[in-house]
Amino acid sequence: MVAGFLLQLAGGNGFLGGMRFIICAVIAAASFISPASSVWAQDPAAVNKTVKVKFENEKVRVLEAELPPGVKEAVHSHPAYVIYVMAGGKVRNHASDGKTTETELKTGDVLYREPLTHAAENIGTTTMHFILVELKTPPPR
Repeated sequence: MVAGFLLQLAGGNGFLGGMRFIICAVIAAASFISPASSVWAQDPAAVNKTVKVKFENEKVRVLEAELPPGVKEAVHSHPAYVIYVMAGGKVRNHASDGKTTETELKTGDVLYREPLTHAAENIGTTTMHFILVELKTPPPR
């Protein structure tokens, strides 16, 4: 039924009609993809001016992030990663499931995090500074 509609919409049979059919089918399929699924693909360096890529190879990506007081990042995703806190402060984490947590990060702290989608918000009074090492290959079990 849908194929017949798409073929009619595409302009009939033949090579051009077939190509139009394929293009219409791809557009129709793409319209069923949930916009929420794109949240998982949000690159922190692409959606936040506060994050810069410092190094990248096939195994890791190193990011530097500075988060001034009162700034909330855009929602983004990380694979498993390690954080080194160069300048600490108080942060509110907004998880993709709607939960929020508040944490005091101290200068020199090192944390490991499982993959997540979130937005961080600096709720302190000083600029926080981090080095993040995202792991591209899964850790051995």
